[in-house]
Amino acid sequence: MNAVTAFDAIAFDLDGTLVDSAPDIANALNTALREAGLRSFDLHTVRAWIGDGPDVLIGHALSAQGHEDVSPELRSRLRAAFDAVTLAAPLGHGVVFEGIEAVLIQLARVMPLVVVTNKPTPLAAAVLAAARLLPHVCSVHGADTPEQRKPSPLLLQAAARRLDLPTSRMLMVGDGPADIGAARAAGCAAALVDWGYAHAAVDSSDARLWRVRSPEHLLGGMLLDTAAARH
Repeated sequence: MNAVTAFDAIAFDLDGTLVDSAPDIANALNTALREAGLRSFDLHTVRAWIGDGPDVLIGHALSAQGHEDVSPELRSRLRAAFDAVTLAAPLGHGVVFEGIEAVLIQLARVMPLVVVTNKPTPLAAAVLAAARLLPHVCSVHGADTPEQRKPSPLLLQAAARRLDLPTSRMLMVGDGPADIGAARAAGCAAALVDWGYAHAAVDSSDARLWRVRSPEHLLGGMLLDTAAARH
């Protein structure tokens, strides 16, 4: 395990790390846009925008069709429609990444798991519940204000306080630059998953970064490391 030591907890990103939720995010975004009389976007385009939460996602969609200066009222209406569609069918089109549930079950037996995501907490909890992953995590920390969005360290710091741990005893597992940036800012080690949406945007030469090929790779490395730490 490159640059990874024993940890007392793991923080997971959600979209692109635990669940392939891009189809649901695209559906919610496009429904909101169509209801407002705006153009919708294909899945490939939307997937590239995922990672910074729904408000930034909506901003990308507006900018892409030349509507950067729309009213706050329209942005609020788009966000409300996005949330409503998401809550009505949190994982109606997407799936849990293969192997994730089994890995969470195993890891939860040896350490607490939390979710740290730029998706707002109510939406994140709904997705986790629909994915049947919520029972395996002890808390969900979503970006409910702009200041909390990764790469800010605030959500990881809040998760660590709730677990009564220093952030240095947590591992952040994510799929993009915001996750790695948050880990660095919070003093956590970081693991980058190869199956997510934005892993190619992260500097692959960073020797401090543990690159995870599969959920099973993560499980094997963590269990081996935990066993070694006990001896």
